Amino acid sequence: VPLVESGGGSVQAGGSLNLSCTKSGFTLRPYFMAWFRQPQGGEREGVATIDPDGATTYADSVKGRFIISKDNDKNTLFLQMDNLNPDDTAMYFCAAETSSVLCYLSLDSARYTYWGQGTQVVVSA
Repeated sequence: VPLVESGGGSVQAGGSLNLSCTKSGFTLRPYFMAWFRQPQGGEREGVATIDPDGATTYADSVKGRFIISKDNDKNTLFLQMDNLNPDDTAMYFCAAETSSVLCYLSLDSARYTYWGQGTQVVVSA
């Protein structure tokens, strides 16, 4: 079940972007959801994750700058990114896994089955 990300773009350092992830007919409520990113030529890394009850965890590199949230009624996952810097430049992906398979917050990409195609974020100095 592919997810669809949006909201990427080009910003200057210190700027903000708000990414969204949704899929029509896909109810987010029972899923663990996460954001990952992959810089060009680099490895995919976990950024933030949220569980069905709203608990969250973040990579150290984004703590205090990024906020993950979801609107279950709108079936949409968000990633508010503030104080962006060039190191945040990457393709950003959302991912989902059912709570019957995953039972804890994880930033390990191998734990997630459902993925979007990604949205590009470019931060210039």
